[in-house]
Order: sequence, then C-alpha cells, then structure tokens
Amino acid sequence: MVEISADAVVVGGGLGGVAAALALLRAGRTVVLTEEHDWLGGQLTSQAVPPDEHSWVEKFGVTASYRALREGIRRYYRDHYPLTERARAQREFNPGAGHVSRLCHEPRVAVAVIEAMLAPYRGSGRLRVLQPYRPVGAEVDGDRVTSVRLAHRDTAEQVVLRAPYVLDATETGELLPLTGTEYVTGFEAQSETGEPSAPAEAQPLNMQAVSVCFAIDHVDGDHTIDRPASYDFWRAYEPPFWGDKLLSWRCPNPRTLAIMERSFTPNPDDHPQLVEADQRVNPGDANLWTFRRIAARRNFTEGAYASDITLVNWPMIDYLEGPVIDVPDAARHLEAARELSRSVFYWLQTEAPRADGGTGFPGLRLRGDVTGGADGLAQAAYIRESRRIRALCTVTEQDLSLAVRGDKGAVSYTDSVGIGMYRIDLHPSTGGDNYIDVACSPFEIPLGALIPRRMTNLLAAGKNIGTTHITNGAYRLHPVEWNAGEAAGALAAFCLDQATTPHAVREKETLLADFQQRLTRDGVELRWPDVSGY
Repeated sequence: MVEISADAVVVGGGLGGVAAALALLRAGRTVVLTEEHDWLGGQLTSQAVPPDEHSWVEKFGVTASYRALREGIRRYYRDHYPLTERARAQREFNPGAGHVSRLCHEPRVAVAVIEAMLAPYRGSGRLRVLQPYRPVGAEVDGDRVTSVRLAHRDTAEQVVLRAPYVLDATETGELLPLTGTEYVTGFEAQSETGEPSAPAEAQPLNMQAVSVCFAIDHVDGDHTIDRPASYDFWRAYEPPFWGDKLLSWRCPNPRTLAIMERSFTPNPDDHPQLVEADQRVNPGDANLWTFRRIAARRNFTEGAYASDITLVNWPMIDYLEGPVIDVPDAARHLEAARELSRSVFYWLQTEAPRADGGTGFPGLRLRGDVTGGADGLAQAAYIRESRRIRALCTVTEQDLSLAVRGDKGAVSYTDSVGIGMYRIDLHPSTGGDNYIDVACSPFEIPLGALIPRRMTNLLAAGKNIGTTHITNGAYRLHPVEWNAGEAAGALAAFCLDQATTPHAVREKETLLADFQQRLTRDGVELRWPDVSGY
C-alpha cells in the first residue's frame, strides 16, 4: 500500500479544507489535501450553492484570502467572459444578479480560481492533491492520530497518509468516528446547552435536511425529462407544517413561519445592475428564478446567453425523510434526495402552475454541464449539518442571538481566530421540525471551537467545529467555513513552528497572543467594528 508523508494532512477539499491547506502552504509547510468529488470547493462548487454572505462582505468581515477568492472570481469573468461594458465596469460585479448574494456565479468559475490559488504550491511540490479519495480508516495511538487511510472513489485503491497534524475538513466530519474523536450530532438537549431553541431532550438523529441542487435555464423547445420512478410519491408528499404539498409554490416563511406563496418567472426583463442583494433588507426568495440566479443574460453581450441560468436550492428540494449521518441506510437517503430533486424538476416542467393560468414549463432545461453532475444534478448533496467535535469551547445560541444579547453584541472570546455573520438559519429537519430562524449579532470564532477536548493533533476545519445544532445554522456558511479552515491550518503550522500543541496555544497567554498576531498579519479579522446584527 502506498504511504505518503507531509507536515499536515487535510482530509476534505471543501472551502474549509482549501483554506486550511493554503494557510499551511503560506507558512512554508508541506500538505496532502484530499477530496472525494471531482471538484475542490465543497458547498461552493460540487454542491453548487452560491455564496451565502453577510451584508458587509464587500467592506469587511471576511479574511483576506477569502476576499482574494471572491475577487478572483470577478476577475475570471472579466478576463474570459463576454461581459457588457456596464457589467465589466461594475466594481461589485454580480454575474448572476441573484438576490441571495452579491456574488452569484457559475460553480466552475470558482473551481478555476481555487485551482489557480493552489497551482504554485502544486508546482513546487509542497502540495499534493489526492482526488477522488475518501477516508475509510485511521490509526490512533492514545490521543494522537498516526495515520489516515483513504480509498479511491472509483477503483477502491487505497493509500495511507501520515503527518504530525491531521485536519478534518470533510463535509460530515468523517474522521471523527474513524479516529474515536468524541462528537455530537443533531439537537443537543436544552439541559446541556441552555439554548432557548433547543428541545428538552437530545435528538442525535434529528438533523437539517440535505438538498441536491441543480441548475436550469429556459429556452425554446420541449426538454421534459423522463418521469422519475418515485414521482407519484413526491407529488403527493405534504409535510404537516408546510401548508401545502412539498411540490408547490407555497411553504412556510422561514422567519415568521406564516405560509407564503412564491412566484416563478423564467427570464424576467429585469436589470441586473439594479438588483439589491442584501439579506438584511430582503431575503430575496419571493421570485425563485432570481433568488439564486447564477448567470444573468443581460450581464453578457447580446446572444452570448440564450437564457439566464438559475440555481435551484429551494425549499421544495429539502429532503426530510431521514438523516445521512450515522445511519445504516445513508446511501439510500442520498439517492432518494436526488430522486426528489429530479421529481421537482419534472414537476416544474409538467405541472407547476404558471401566472397565465397554465401549467408546466417544458422549456426548462437541466444544466448538468454547469454543475458537473453526471446525472444533471450537482455532484454532491448540499450538507448543512455535520458531525461536530466535543470541543474545548462550544458556541451556543445565547452567545450570538440578538434576542438574548441585544445591544451588547455577541460574546467576545479571548481566543478569537476570526469573525462571521449570518442569521441562525435552520432548515426543516429529519425529526419533523419546521424552520428555526433567529436574528444574530455579528460573532467571533473561538479557537477552542477548533480543538477537540481530548485529541492532540486532530483539528476541526469545517462545519464540524464546536457549534451546536442551533448555532451551526449561523456558522455553516461559506465565509465562516473558510475562516474556520484557515485558522485551523494556521494553528497547525504555528504548532509545528513553535514545537507546541493546540491546547497549549489556547491555554498560554503569550502563545495565544503570538498566534493571533500571525492571523492578523495574514489578513484574518478577529473583531467586528461597531455594527448591528439582523
């Protein structure tokens, strides 16, 4: 069996994993980065989710390297796409003019930019990327991980990786059970966390829905797909709190839970430069076409795009029938989630009510070429909730809830290693819960949330950090995952440089100050300016 050694192994090539690898590489370290899907970038690329970001993202509130990613995406469009002069001149150019984000874009562009950010380190030999590989085993000596074993997704060929530090940046915290690292899933009990929105008893298998996203456009002709095998099941499916069938335009408003009706108008004659993408003002989901649009045809020269392209990550594709973590039938649920998405698309083409009184949009076309999925959908399911480490510090709802904290702002942590902002945004769950949506104060990321209580050389570098089921809803978004991964990578590099341990960095005031100074030097913001939450 092939063995590879490096200063650090980063398992999982999503946003946290890429950021962790870059931090280690900038510090002069050698890295093996692994990813089980065809694209690096996780939720931004293989899961096809445009960035969910806070209202101040263009000014502050993200790390310098995350800003470089965003600006690289815009530069790629300016360098390679036939933009109109007005779009090209727009400083805060939004390719899709989607309402969910100030930077809605095609996933493949982010892949290109991420690859470019990593390219110099690949060329120098300090970075090795193993793709598509997934973790299948690990060796542990006491409280240390000594090796991680991975298998090729397609051939089952295996490789063993060894390093002084191992970072778990997988989408579901795959290394935690493999290494015996203590972790939690689903809802914690209110008696444990004290959170206002937590249930009385722990519900470890009650997790947020996963979603299989897909991209569509609308052109001439009939592009109706074959009727999915389980279409009749999903066509009749009605969650008890939904207010209608899942396959309908009606569903709960996440913030008020009142039943609302959304609209759907392919290729509206709107002006992309006039779209205001600010979730503080408007969540932007009233018209589903423009909500997560990733290519606005009027941003490009006439005739370049026959249609807008919009990304379907809508309430109706949330899969509620079962969790995909720590259950024996996870693969069945993941395939059923894909079947739900195919059924939603078929419903859109054949039965969805139109504003003119008719039904169905046969001109809708599935754009698997945009998402890279062999079946026309995204390559991977969008995973909102991971296994989460039992951490030295666990962030709870009362640390950031605007209702609890008021004008005091979120709790400030002595060991802050970054900042983030998003409402606590929990989608309906596999246990039958409706949305939980809580206004938040701009918050910090504590170093203690990246460090397991017991393990000494394994760090959390993604959605598996020390949050609860509740606070994961705010910490799971793109820039926060990137920041957590970047901080974890920088921490591993710092520990190697100083011949110390993550626990010691948190416990010793001088080490913590030196580490935070290094983060600040590298463009990681540790504190918020005086801004109010939403």
